[in-house]
Amino acid sequence: MFSKTEIERYFNAEKAESLVFLLIGIGGIVAALVFLIWLKERFYTGAAIPLLLVGLLLGVVGYTVYKRSDSDRIRNVYAYDMNPAELKEKEIPRMKTVMRNFVIYRYTEIFLFLAGAVLYLYFIRNFLYDFWRGFGLALALMSLLALAADFFAEKRGREYVRGLESFCVNI
Repeated sequence: MFSKTEIERYFNAEKAESLVFLLIGIGGIVAALVFLIWLKERFYTGAAIPLLLVGLLLGVVGYTVYKRSDSDRIRNVYAYDMNPAELKEKEIPRMKTVMRNFVIYRYTEIFLFLAGAVLYLYFIRNFLYDFWRGFGLALALMSLLALAADFFAEKRGREYVRGLESFCVNI
């Protein structure tokens, strides 16, 4: 039986995982700055670019989700008691969009991981292309971290949608 506790659990877990995204993003940004300022070899310069770009993206996403999780949780717990039709009319369509987006994120992250791995492996023995080896390694690493984090978020979202749909069957 789907309950308010399930809504609370989903959004609390979403908020906690958004901190993981934020920390990965901050870690990537800090590493990129260290690489650009102190470790100026081509390998580190190449690695700094995906660390910085993907780090910024993950940091912004993590912060945005963290900021809105509490209001989403409160709104949906209130709707559960006072206006269950809102869950059916607004929350389920919102979550269906989120779940479709996870598929896009997954394939994008897999593509970026493979592109990074191919770059790294292609230039692994050619030290004239240290920039591209660093770029590929960092791109593969950041993409893999994002893919792993999104895997758990998607799994949790799927369970939440199932619960919402079971609750809204008779509404």
